Amino acid sequence: MILYSIIESPLHPQLSSFYKSHGLNEVRLNSVRKAIQALKSQPPEYVIADFIYGYGNNYAGVNISNLDVFLYSLAKYAPDCKVLVCFEKADKDYVEKLQELFPSIKTLVYPVDESQLSSELGL
Repeated sequence: MILYSIIESPLHPQLSSFYKSHGLNEVRLNSVRKAIQALKSQPPEYVIADFIYGYGNNYAGVNISNLDVFLYSLAKYAPDCKVLVCFEKADKDYVEKLQELFPSIKTLVYPVDESQLSSELGL
């Protein structure tokens, strides 16, 4: 099974050995753009991604965050994928708006540990 780690924050959980112990092949991606490209050739069963709110940048008007376009693409290429979005406490209101658009995503506040991850993803 494939797990995407979309790492755009230094707070991203570094749990590679945990993933491996659960039979997951981690694909580490350092941008959402690269994750979207990877979807076409290697769709994941799980995604762990960092939430970054669009403060004043080009996606703040139409999209809420760095993840909107990826999550729309994910619905096409891996509709049954389990998604966990990690965020900073100050962004809680924005993450809730993202969840309104994508109700199936799970969320966790940094720092994220193995037990939280296991519980949220059903591992």
